Amino acid sequence: MITLIIGSVFVSIALITATVLYWYVSRRMIVKERLSKLVVTPLSFEAPTLIAKPTPLGRFLSRLGAVLPQDGRDRSKYEKLLVSAGYRKSSLVVFFGCKVLLTLLFPILFMTLVTAPTGKVADPEMLLVTVALAIIGFLLPSFYVQRRARIRKLLIFQTLPDILDLLTICVEAGMSIDAAMLRACENPQFKGNPLAEEMNISAMETRAGKSRPESLRDMAERTNEDDLRAFVTMLIQTERFGTSLSQALRIHSDSLRVRRRQIAEEAAAKTAVKMLFPLVFFIFPALLIVMLGPAIIKIGQIFK
Repeated sequence: MITLIIGSVFVSIALITATVLYWYVSRRMIVKERLSKLVVTPLSFEAPTLIAKPTPLGRFLSRLGAVLPQDGRDRSKYEKLLVSAGYRKSSLVVFFGCKVLLTLLFPILFMTLVTAPTGKVADPEMLLVTVALAIIGFLLPSFYVQRRARIRKLLIFQTLPDILDLLTICVEAGMSIDAAMLRACENPQFKGNPLAEEMNISAMETRAGKSRPESLRDMAERTNEDDLRAFVTMLIQTERFGTSLSQALRIHSDSLRVRRRQIAEEAAAKTAVKMLFPLVFFIFPALLIVMLGPAIIKIGQIFK
């Protein structure tokens, strides 16, 4: 009995000690990991890859995309859509290849897995479903790219006021607008952010010899975001007329935050109208059944 008590005490003390040590070590590791994310090393550059090596799938999709006839107007429209979604213009042929591949793949899979085993190859309903799947396969890449471009524009709109605050601080500290843009893009908070990437590209183009207004306009065209166009116009006018850049950035950042708050208030005001249809079609019928059901049963029993 004494041995059992001693063993139980020893195991309890060992478990408590292990728990305390694990909590202490894990907390130090979490703090160390957070501090390592905040360390900025601007001198550690990687060699940039100017042209990515095409993969076998990319080459196959490029050959498929070359089959489609490409009108100049449609080509320009799809190029703008791909660039606003974060892709390069050279991926247009791959985009058309995805359209051709899905247009052929969906009907073939349907005919192989559904139509052929049932033997209804000439059935009008099966032919209609096959044509519908071909149309869906052709339109699916466009829907995907449009959704990606919409999400990217929303992310740029939400990030722009925060980057403008950093630009304001850097400009007030004595930096030029190009150095301020590069410094703001190095912040770990905006790692992988599309707006930070576009500003980095614009600053690099200016360093390479491109005029600043032209590089800023190209950035606005690539993103296809109205608020970023207004920001670019403000920067160009500030540089042309020689006004205070920090004051202009601060005012523009405040106006963007006011607009973002107005959009949130508008979305909150629309919730009452949007909740009307679920209430009428789903909640009110259930309440009527619960409230009037017993009364209807009682009335039916009385008149029997």
